[in-house]
Amino acid sequence: MGSPLLTINATIMCAHGGQATFIPSNTRVKASGAFVATQACTTMIAGCPFTTFPAVPMPCIAAQWVVAATRVKVMGQPALTQSSTAMTTGTTPGLPLVIVQTQTRVTGT
Repeated sequence: MGSPLLTINATIMCAHGGQATFIPSNTRVKASGAFVATQACTTMIAGCPFTTFPAVPMPCIAAQWVVAATRVKVMGQPALTQSSTAMTTGTTPGLPLVIVQTQTRVTGT
């Protein structure tokens, strides 16, 4: 059974609670009224409160999707699903993103 596809309206957070948002690369395919996210989408993170001792800010800034759908493609790019995996890049690399909420009507593998 497939996982729900991610859209640009999905609620995704870094491990510290920062809000991840998509800069869409897909401008054609929608699910539940929002563009479907693909592995080619840029994922930016805002509001990450992470700091190191002594109070040196090291927020998560961006993320890269490393696991995407294997059978569903949007405009030639693998679609992202709720079971996809992303890792942060930048000052705190390698931390996973947490997918909190997405649309549930369209699924894929």
